[in-house]
Amino acid sequence: MRVSITAKKNGPYRVEVAEGECKVLDAEGKAFDLKGKTAFSLCRCGQSQNKPFCDGTHGRVGFQSDDPAPRVAG
Repeated sequence: MRVSITAKKNGPYRVEVAEGECKVLDAEGKAFDLKGKTAFSLCRCGQSQNKPFCDGTHGRVGFQSDDPAPRVAG
């Protein structure tokens, strides 16, 4: 698997990827610098001062979210 994204309980989306296998783009299509990164976290609380990346603010503001994957019948 080239990219793995984990919704952390009460935290960010954790992205794990081989270097160079993923791009994060802004609204105008300009790429954020991910050089040398094989893992990074994306904010989902909306309070980070380093958006779209997580800066740990979710812990200070009490962000709550638990997003379990739906169970597949079978």
